[in-house]
Amino acid sequence: MKDFFYAIQDLFVNVLFKPLDALRALELENWFAASAISWIFVVICLVAIVYWMLQLKKFNDNNEEDKTVSSHSFL
Repeated sequence: MKDFFYAIQDLFVNVLFKPLDALRALELENWFAASAISWIFVVICLVAIVYWMLQLKKFNDNNEEDKTVSSHSFL
């Protein structure tokens, strides 16, 4: 059983964390290159928010939303 947990440790430390180790080494040389992944995620989130807002505006312009004051039966 002990070897099983050592195998899990070896998998994470020597295989799955290699890209993060490379980013950590890259940060010492070039901060902008190391932060590129974060900026890519920021851009993806920004595009998703803009798309979401445009969809909300489209549904609002079509009057498809129930805007009654008491939208629930228990109110």
